[in-house]
Amino acid sequence: MKVRLIQIGKTDSDYLARGIDEYKKRVSHYLNIEEITLKCLDSATKQGVIAQKNAEGKLILGNVTGKEPIILLDEKGKEFTSIEFAEYLRKTQNQHFKRINFCIGGPFGFSDEVLKNASQKISFSKMTFSHQMIRLFFWEQLYRANTILKGEKYHHK
Repeated sequence: MKVRLIQIGKTDSDYLARGIDEYKKRVSHYLNIEEITLKCLDSATKQGVIAQKNAEGKLILGNVTGKEPIILLDEKGKEFTSIEFAEYLRKTQNQHFKRINFCIGGPFGFSDEVLKNASQKISFSKMTFSHQMIRLFFWEQLYRANTILKGEKYHHK
């Protein structure tokens, strides 16, 4: 099974990109991973927030096929501890999907169409973080979840 991260816009900060690369490398020892970066569209001042979210939503949904789960990383989602997230990942993997799609939206969030098609919304915190920072948090938590599932010593209880 492949775990994909579909995200809007590239990572601009070198320090975040280095951290993301490090955790992607670590995760790749456990999972087949793929990262899809979609172009961040014109600013909302030019086309309006709803129009931008709708256009980005079409890009996201255009990269998902069939009944693959779409899991949104969204501040309004369900919060998990790291151990609960590991268990959620295990249960999702046991459903024998070809791919699991995690998605990070653009600066204004997700379109109604993406929200309607989502299997789950997960929040890393009630606080708001930049969509670029969430990328690093996602890859680290995915790595941590896999070390928990394998009984390795990265995570301390």
